[in-house]
Amino acid sequence: MSDAPGGPEPVDVLRRIAFLLERERAETRRVEAYRKAAAVILPLGEDEVRRRVDAGTLRDLAGIGPSTSAVIEAVVRGETPDKLADLESRAGTPLATGGEPLRELLRGDLHSHSDWSDGGSPIEEMVASAMELGHDYLALTDHSPRLTVARGLTADRLRRQLQVVDAVTAQTAPGFTLLKAIEVDILDDGGLDQDEELLGELDVRVASVHSKLTMARAAMTRRMVAAVENPLTSVLGHCTGRRVMPRQGDRGARSGSRARPPSDFDAAAVFEACARTGTAVEVNSRPERQDPPGALLDLAVETGCLFAVSTDAHAPGQLDFLDYGCERAVRHGVPADRVVNTWPLERLLEWARDPASAL
Repeated sequence: MSDAPGGPEPVDVLRRIAFLLERERAETRRVEAYRKAAAVILPLGEDEVRRRVDAGTLRDLAGIGPSTSAVIEAVVRGETPDKLADLESRAGTPLATGGEPLRELLRGDLHSHSDWSDGGSPIEEMVASAMELGHDYLALTDHSPRLTVARGLTADRLRRQLQVVDAVTAQTAPGFTLLKAIEVDILDDGGLDQDEELLGELDVRVASVHSKLTMARAAMTRRMVAAVENPLTSVLGHCTGRRVMPRQGDRGARSGSRARPPSDFDAAAVFEACARTGTAVEVNSRPERQDPPGALLDLAVETGCLFAVSTDAHAPGQLDFLDYGCERAVRHGVPADRVVNTWPLERLLEWARDPASAL
């Protein structure tokens, strides 16, 4: 659509700006403005968008404002929008340095959310961004039903989502796999918050505590060990539940974003169970989580645990948060060969079917 032959399309540029804003943890409303503008002009067609640019009527469209119209107009003229140039100038370096050797080895991400639960973008948008980052695979881990504040998936909704995953996979280029997965709540007694038979149909299961984070130490330890010992559990997600800074940059940040302390549990007992069962300990890459804390990450390494360095992305641009997790993993001596998402897909799936097989 631009005047330059083979130049970028306005929709692609709007998506790229949204991605780069998410990468920098920009306010949700700013990101959504660019994604909404892309959705508005996508069905119009090249000629109609150009006609509106020439006539100066782009802003007559609901969802197109001064900033987004300036971007569209620049692209149609064959120019690089100032907004894109500014963001790209900051995107040439990693979000965190020191983890580059591990980051180069990662083949995918085992923790991500879509707008089926509390993520901000459709599954297709998450997949497109994962592919653009060079991933071989992405696990779609929307929440389970108990987490109603995050629109957790009932068994029926999860079954419908799996059909969508199949449809998306059928349209995806060879070499990339969207894994059927879930972030399943660990219940008070250590059980998993989803139909057991349905959990068995998934490729990957990330088990996380989201409720009663201040449970007494002994009870929390029993709860987490029970979940880790469940053969359906692949990964123990953000094990302490802590938040070291306010949450921002995704839809869930609109409320409940305050910092919070870590849960209290016997980490040695929990990590011993992880090492014994082949359950991976998640190195959560969200900057506000930095979970596990450094001392616990050191302990998990010493205990012999497997790891999954994942983003817990709630938006496409957050898939680049792997830089943060890799920096922490390298700094704390996590061996790359014990990071399950450095493994090729076949080995990863074999481990996920039977975590103990990796021991």
